[in-house]
Amino acid sequence: MSAIEPVAAPEADEHRPAPSPARLVKRSIAIEGHRTSVALEAAFWDALDEIARRDYPSLSSLIAQADRMRGDQGLASALRLLALDYYRRKAGAE
Repeated sequence: MSAIEPVAAPEADEHRPAPSPARLVKRSIAIEGHRTSVALEAAFWDALDEIARRDYPSLSSLIAQADRMRGDQGLASALRLLALDYYRRKAGAE
């Protein structure tokens, strides 16, 4: 079972703009009961959220699948490549 808990990410308000898409956002997650955190650019979290909404039961299940398939590659890299591959395939289908 995987769970994702965002680490206190600042919200946009009248005093503070929305996070830059290139700014790293760290999220705490549990994968198969093991707690860890992953830092990705906000744009990648947005992409993974979109991919999960379209093709997975949840973001947690997408991350768990990426974790199982990553081999010795870091989880953050595996998630970036998963998003890149998804959008490359989508672009090729159009």
